[in-house]
Amino acid sequence: MARKAVAQELSRERILAEARELFATFGYRALTMRSIAKAMGYSHGALYYHFNEKAELFYALIKEDFSELVQRQREMIVREQGFSVNLLQKLMMEFVRFGLNNPHHYEMMFMINEPELQQYSRTEQAQSLEMFAIVIRQVMADQPGAESRKFTLPWNLFMSLHGLISYCIQFKQSYEEARKLAEEHIRLICVSLDLDSYEQQRPRVTLVNTESA
Repeated sequence: MARKAVAQELSRERILAEARELFATFGYRALTMRSIAKAMGYSHGALYYHFNEKAELFYALIKEDFSELVQRQREMIVREQGFSVNLLQKLMMEFVRFGLNNPHHYEMMFMINEPELQQYSRTEQAQSLEMFAIVIRQVMADQPGAESRKFTLPWNLFMSLHGLISYCIQFKQSYEEARKLAEEHIRLICVSLDLDSYEQQRPRVTLVNTESA
């Protein structure tokens, strides 16, 4: 009965909010369920009412972050009402913006290397990359050699952006400080793929509103 009362007082939302700050400050490896609970002024049993282990608690945090990122990607695709180089460039810039405006979130989502977490985050990482890949494949659908690169190219572009974001995070550069560098980086990516000239030759692919069907 006492455990239930504590669980009601210590909500899942509060645990997530305070645990995020602790992970950002001390890192994943340095914390335990006991130390997290102690920092919050509760017994570790109160945390176990909501989460079975530290990895599950951490996963709940990054799941929220991936959900926000994927939602931003979807909204941008819907607003554009079609697949184009312009949309691809905007998606890439939005990915950079998200990473640099939320460096601790990004580190937890893409940069932490803990074996016990790998089983948790793979699905969310794949969903985020697939949203990006869909646009790339549509933009380059009729380009010579596109079929042979439809799986490798999205991953290569993602890694290029990831390298930029990781570098900026390491040297504590904000999005505004790195914005011009990011814009030039993305422009060079499109130039190297000859996307700008190709875009002028292909018809614009429009989206079908499946919600009203």
